Amino acid sequence: MERESCMREKTRYGRSSMKIIWHPRAEKEKDIIADYIRWRFGDKHMEEFMQEVDKIAQMLMSSPNIGKIDPLYAHRVKTYRSVVINGLSKMVYYIDGDSVRIAAFWDTRREPKRQAAQTE
Repeated sequence: MERESCMREKTRYGRSSMKIIWHPRAEKEKDIIADYIRWRFGDKHMEEFMQEVDKIAQMLMSSPNIGKIDPLYAHRVKTYRSVVINGLSKMVYYIDGDSVRIAAFWDTRREPKRQAAQTE
């Protein structure tokens, strides 16, 4: 079951823009990466990582097409896009009506085809 983020942004016209919905697996992977960064590099780097994730999520709410179309998902019906975060993490998402659905989040040093195959 997906969890709807509380993130919503007001546009200059007063309407809400798109909302972010995290797939549980994507959210879990993000948390695992954050824990690894904390363990390996400390709290400051983990906080910077999480701020970058939040910044990109905010950007996606108002400009959902900023990510490039991900070729690993070309065979799928939905158009999956991705954004690389801090050079080592990848956020994969698709647009569904007024929602940006984060479908996957992984460490880019891992085998990409296997990661894409695991994405629902």
